[in-house]
Amino acid sequence: MRAPMAAAAAAAVVLVMGAGLTGCGAQEGEEVVVASYGQGRLWLKPYDWTYLRVELPPSFSSVTMDFATDMDIQREQMKGIPRSELAIICLMNSNPQIPDISESYLDSLLSNFLPSGPFGNGNIINQSNLAQCIPFQKNTTVVLTNDQISPGVWYIGYFHGIGPARTQSKMISRGKARLVSTHITVRGCPTSAIWGPYCNQTVEMIGCSQPSIDNNSRNLLDLNTERRNSWYPREHNRRINILSQRNQLAEKEVGSNVTALVRMENSVTCSISNNSLCIRQGDMKFYFLDVVNLALQFEITAANFGVIGPSLICYLRYNAFPQRDLHDYSGDISHDPLVVKSPNIGRWYIAIETVNKTQMNNTASKPVLDTMCFSLKWQLTGCLNGKTGTNCSWEVYGLQRVPRRSPIPFESYYIPSNERASLEDSHFYLEQFLSNSSHEQFAWTYFFLDVAQGSAGALIHVQLKSDKELNYELYSKYGGLPSNDIWDYYASRTSSSNGSVFFSLQNSTNSDLDLSIFYAKEGTWCFGVKHPTDTTNSQTYMSVSLQGCHRNCNQKGVCHSSVDESGLTFYSFCTCDRDHGGFDCSDELVSPNGHIWQSVFLIASNAAAILPAFWALRQKAFAEWILYTSSGISSALYHSCDVGTWCILSFRVLQFLDFWLSFMAVVGTFICMATIDEASKRAMHTAVFILTALLAATGATRSANIGIVIAIGSLGLLMGWLLEFSTARRFICWPWQINLNMPQSWPNFGTLFRNTLEVLNKRFRWIFLLLGFITLSFAATSWKLESNSNYWIWHSMWHITIYTSSFFFLCSMRVNARNRSPESNYELTRQDSLPRSERET
Repeated sequence: MRAPMAAAAAAAVVLVMGAGLTGCGAQEGEEVVVASYGQGRLWLKPYDWTYLRVELPPSFSSVTMDFATDMDIQREQMKGIPRSELAIICLMNSNPQIPDISESYLDSLLSNFLPSGPFGNGNIINQSNLAQCIPFQKNTTVVLTNDQISPGVWYIGYFHGIGPARTQSKMISRGKARLVSTHITVRGCPTSAIWGPYCNQTVEMIGCSQPSIDNNSRNLLDLNTERRNSWYPREHNRRINILSQRNQLAEKEVGSNVTALVRMENSVTCSISNNSLCIRQGDMKFYFLDVVNLALQFEITAANFGVIGPSLICYLRYNAFPQRDLHDYSGDISHDPLVVKSPNIGRWYIAIETVNKTQMNNTASKPVLDTMCFSLKWQLTGCLNGKTGTNCSWEVYGLQRVPRRSPIPFESYYIPSNERASLEDSHFYLEQFLSNSSHEQFAWTYFFLDVAQGSAGALIHVQLKSDKELNYELYSKYGGLPSNDIWDYYASRTSSSNGSVFFSLQNSTNSDLDLSIFYAKEGTWCFGVKHPTDTTNSQTYMSVSLQGCHRNCNQKGVCHSSVDESGLTFYSFCTCDRDHGGFDCSDELVSPNGHIWQSVFLIASNAAAILPAFWALRQKAFAEWILYTSSGISSALYHSCDVGTWCILSFRVLQFLDFWLSFMAVVGTFICMATIDEASKRAMHTAVFILTALLAATGATRSANIGIVIAIGSLGLLMGWLLEFSTARRFICWPWQINLNMPQSWPNFGTLFRNTLEVLNKRFRWIFLLLGFITLSFAATSWKLESNSNYWIWHSMWHITIYTSSFFFLCSMRVNARNRSPESNYELTRQDSLPRSERET
């Protein structure tokens, strides 16, 4: 891990410079594959999501992403698709996308990536936005170059369902799993001398001068830096003691000049003379510099190009190639330097071009020369001795990471690397670290910390708590110093930058400031405290920590951690209780009263199993009686555990029993309607036991199981009837030899059809049979209409209608009044083979 206070060392800045030229004479190189990522078959269940980490090296030229899915969402269909069923792929720089995002934010992400034309298969997209999403398509190719996106870590998020219920412990989650495959190819230039998105720009290195500092002041700086930068102070005691002795000697020799040396500004200067820098009209020169530590500013100045000449336009862009219409800073450096205040740590790209202009006089204009030579100078300025700001009078501290014992691997807290802070405390008192010298009414104090690699799925939690009214403002910035004008997130007692989905300010009062940054980027973060110069009358403690879940899921769920598909990044998420959802379980999906009513309906609706159980008991069908009774009881116990009332067994066991016995009850009803002997019934029940157990164990909640179970029951009923008819020698009159005279056989078919209808009419009561089919269709409709929001009502209706349909089907059978068993039709079927005289008697 990088030490954040390296930014405050004496050599505060380091430059690495390069220059490139495009135009005639530039050699074009061929791209080579520098990295490849693949995700062959990724299955996403309903309300499932995951990430893939992709690292683009600084020398990459382009990246090609190929996505193939098993569904095709057209652009015009997206508005009509519920968010819970929407499958999307999101691309984001430096940190993963939050799985629970608002509809408005999702709409903006989707609109950024959707092209103006048709969104068809194989469509190639070129965009420069840092956060974009696309819906699942059969085949999608995304091509991005290094002038569109920056190198570094990117995350691809795969989401099957968006909304607050995605992180909730749902009572049931059904639907088809979606398949997506990914292949990513990263290309780069073959050598470091070639650069650019298409490897058509040559690059040459340029050296820079370093400042000189005498040994006495260097010793003093080393001592201060060692104390502030050390991650483990106890291991550096010996080195600090040696530096302290040297510092005492330095103070005797230098005297009062030591303070001046400590507060001096340190600058690194690079320059190019006009003998080596010439540019033609229409060409652009490219440079880059690496800001590896904290800097106050850098400026770019041009000189020695004459009074009459073209304007020199400079474009700056952080971590990506600048363009005329895509850059962070720009300006004409022909007369005034281009100054960047508090530049981010990292690589800055610079482009220089000449712009045509004419010098007008009284009578004529003079054209500019085709080629122009000039000199450039870069100057990067920082402060010594852990200082920054106006006159280098503001304090800068590095925060040391202290891991916590937690199931979340990256959880930790940060304290200043200073003898005034204790490793045993997770917070520190702020006033002892505040800057006490300023020419203004307010001063700044900065704290740096590092988010370790692989922890981009964590959140930074910062809290300020004072014994009096809090008059501090807190600014944060990734990779550089925040200020009044430049910051990523801001919070005070009266206002905040709460518009970002990655920022939260909650439970803040006049004396308490509590903010969180979700899924913080890996690398260096700086927190700036803006405070009055006089802070002696208050006592404020500050705590900075890296946590897994926001506010510990608000005590409404359990925080878990997982890893992305590459195995390189941990990310955290909440599994909420039955009544809450959202990224941090802060969304109330069900009120307390609603929870009670839902529990009552889901549990009590299983009382409908009494109807078929009563019929089976009255007919002395004890096997069916046990089956219906067990099915109703197991379903009630399962839903009692599911809603959080009481769990007699584990949730998985109860769910298996509920679905298995429900499947058995449906199939058992069909088998019971076929009047076959007990031996055949036992054989069919054994086969059904095995099949339904497999269905319940391998995918109980699949909607397709309803059709499979009804098909199995119908097959059992048909087999039972075939066994019954074969036992009664139903087809004894059918000729075994094929009769080629087909017209003479048609009356036999008519007779068979009429006899079958007569048998069915004598076997069933049609009114109950019709009611059975009606209630069965209601049950199928209830199953289809279930969702997370209305699950309780429609699943309760499912309980009632499925058991009632079984009851009606059983009541539709005509029962022999003598032995209370289903009436047999053997006598009816045997009469067809008796002589007419015997049938009449």
